[in-house]
Amino acid sequence: MLLTLTLGALVGAVLGLTGAGGGILAIPALMASQGWSLPQAAPVALLAVVAGAALGAYEGWRRRQVRYRAALLMAVSGVPFTSLGIRLAHQVPAAWLSALFALIMLIVAARSWRAARAAPTAAAPHRDAVCQVNPDTGRLRWNPASLAALAGVGAFTGLLTGLLGVGGGFVIVPALRRLSDLGMHAIVATSLLVIALVGSGGVASALWHGARLPALPSMGFVLAAMAGMLLGRRLVHRLSPSQLLRGFAALVAAVSFSMLWHAATSLA
Repeated sequence: MLLTLTLGALVGAVLGLTGAGGGILAIPALMASQGWSLPQAAPVALLAVVAGAALGAYEGWRRRQVRYRAALLMAVSGVPFTSLGIRLAHQVPAAWLSALFALIMLIVAARSWRAARAAPTAAAPHRDAVCQVNPDTGRLRWNPASLAALAGVGAFTGLLTGLLGVGGGFVIVPALRRLSDLGMHAIVATSLLVIALVGSGGVASALWHGARLPALPSMGFVLAAMAGMLLGRRLVHRLSPSQLLRGFAALVAAVSFSMLWHAATSLA
């Protein structure tokens, strides 16, 4: 139980620091500490990520950093795809699902490492961004291109949430960095709100499809993730973006290699 609490706090801290990566680490943490398969760990991991993300989104809301219209659009587009992802997950063998998860983790790690090298220039404005902030109002300019782009991000996030039990922040954060000229704090806060909304739909859909949440491990992991989130949100202003991204990339890569090894052993 102590290992479960420690890993839950680590997951929450990563989510609070980066706005991403909580779910992608929560599942291997539960698989390692509880001996669960990926389908067993996914609903509990998603519940912990949803709780932590909701806490972080509330703090971002108080600081007026959340772009709630963009978050709602992505959530409305994503929630319907969570059921599709869950149905697909039930048709894929657990070992293959774990291997797919590990490969996605490697992609996330590589992209985070590349982003760390570009972090010093990340503050430069994106003149060709699809979603641009109106300097007169401080709000995003809405047009067909921005609506389609954000809806697409939300739909893909929902599919991954259902299929792998992840929050999808590792999709939302880089997508918003590429598609918009928002600052990093606004991107993280908005990502947390999307994760909380889409993830809630994913948890409800998983329970509808018969998922079970063991009471004691689930509650302990969720509470630890919420505590880690509070710690992460307090530390985020003290660490540079490049330090955060490099540390996150190294951690995700290490976990992904371990999962690939176990998946290959199961398939052999």
